[in-house]
Amino acid sequence: MSNIAVPSPINIRNKTLDLSSPKIMGILNATPDSFSDGGEFNQVDDAVEHIGEMLKQGASIIDVGGESTRPGSEPVAESEELDRVKPILEQAIPKFSDTFFSIDTTKYQVAKEALKLGAHFVNDVSGLQKEPRLADLCVEYGAGFIMMHSQGDPKTMQDDPSYSDVVKEVYQFFEEQINKAEEKGLQNIIIDPGIGFGKTMHHNLKLLANLNTFRQLGYPVMVGASRKSMIGKILDGRPTDGRITGTVAVHYDAMMRGANIIRVHDVQEAHDSLQVFNAISAVK
Repeated sequence: MSNIAVPSPINIRNKTLDLSSPKIMGILNATPDSFSDGGEFNQVDDAVEHIGEMLKQGASIIDVGGESTRPGSEPVAESEELDRVKPILEQAIPKFSDTFFSIDTTKYQVAKEALKLGAHFVNDVSGLQKEPRLADLCVEYGAGFIMMHSQGDPKTMQDDPSYSDVVKEVYQFFEEQINKAEEKGLQNIIIDPGIGFGKTMHHNLKLLANLNTFRQLGYPVMVGASRKSMIGKILDGRPTDGRITGTVAVHYDAMMRGANIIRVHDVQEAHDSLQVFNAISAVK
């Protein structure tokens, strides 16, 4: 396990997120075209029911997104993205009032509407590259900010990703973006190296193998490798529905290297592995 100090509990909008042990973020894609579960939760009732299931299975945070960021995906208009996520948040946030909610977006107005409804985090896959005002917005609402690294945009990011030193360059990106965010008064930051976002399989593996390096930035680290193509490639072309065990293995290794949050589709399997991780970690 990483010997770098675990971040203290963080306070988000009058709620405390204890990161003394890793937490699970459950994914809710309100999209027709996400790579793994596109179209499953477009109806509000289905989405809210699925959120309830993920919470029963052990999720602490629910990440709601209305725009697919799979490789090759087309951007979505702001109005359409809002139409997808707002009705879900309007029902789910009051119904599951003890839960942390995150809005997965790069758009200012979508983030603002979600925060007005009570969301606790903005999860920005561009890491403030597309919309720097998201930092100001999170400060205004006392919300947390999940800063992910990506190279390029979803439509083209996997065309030919290139780095001279992927760990060094991603680390430098976070240093620069964190400085910008801190200058605006943003304190509650979580960093995500962006597995699969403008990276080859080798880049992804390099980042995962050096995950504890990013803890030196002083902020909690999130990893989201759930069902991603890297796992399919390692498993000789396995399709998305056959990548659950590989996902659990990647995330368990990430927790051993210091990940504080794992972002997953399959919450029950992730929670089972987390219980084993916590049991072993408790033995001195």
